Amino acid sequence: MMRMDFNHCRAIEETLAGKKAVDEQTFASLAILSERLARLKKIDGMFEKVEFSDAVKKLAEQKTSAAVC
Repeated sequence: MMRMDFNHCRAIEETLAGKKAVDEQTFASLAILSERLARLKKIDGMFEKVEFSDAVKKLAEQKTSAAVC
């Protein structure tokens, strides 16, 4: 299971570094990581203030913008 997590993080990392195009895999990985972070926040309040970087937030906005157009 940890290997799968690494792949999702890697997909986002490579996209932000410009090594990989923004595609559906990128947004799927982002959705999975967002869901997992939300679960962590529910499990333990210690994670309540954990959030994605500004770069990842901007990436997530691209999906929202594309859906609206």
